[in-house]
Amino acid sequence: MLGWALVFLIVAIIAGVLGFGGIASASAGIAKILFVVFLVLLLASLVVHVVRGRRPPL
Repeated sequence: MLGWALVFLIVAIIAGVLGFGGIASASAGIAKILFVVFLVLLLASLVVHVVRGRRPPL
């Protein structure tokens, strides 16, 4: 997911340089959303790992 966020960020930068403002802002918005989703999933994964790590094995 982080890879897709970087792809959309690069598309936004290239579109901005070439003068396509609408495409640049849309790509930047998608990149921001994907990055936030990535961070939320990363934090959830870390919390689950910590909680499961403290239990004794079955």
